[in-house]
Amino acid sequence: MSAPKPVEELTYEAARAELVAVVQELEAGAQTLEEAMALWERGEALAARCQEWLDEARARIEARRAAGGAEAGGAGAGAAPE
Repeated sequence: MSAPKPVEELTYEAARAELVAVVQELEAGAQTLEEAMALWERGEALAARCQEWLDEARARIEARRAAGGAEAGGAGAGAAPE
């Protein structure tokens, strides 16, 4: 078996898919304590990577909304009507 790809190189989709697999493997409970701990640590890193991707996506959306709001005279796309 080859070494897993470094977490920071994974796309959101790849990190999420691997995280799902890690959770399923942990839930099966067929590993030693040491193996379970290694899986847990990998899962934590994968979850953090997924959160980084989501945070970056949110920042991009918010930046575009802010840019759009500035162009439209300050009324952002998500602004509530008065």
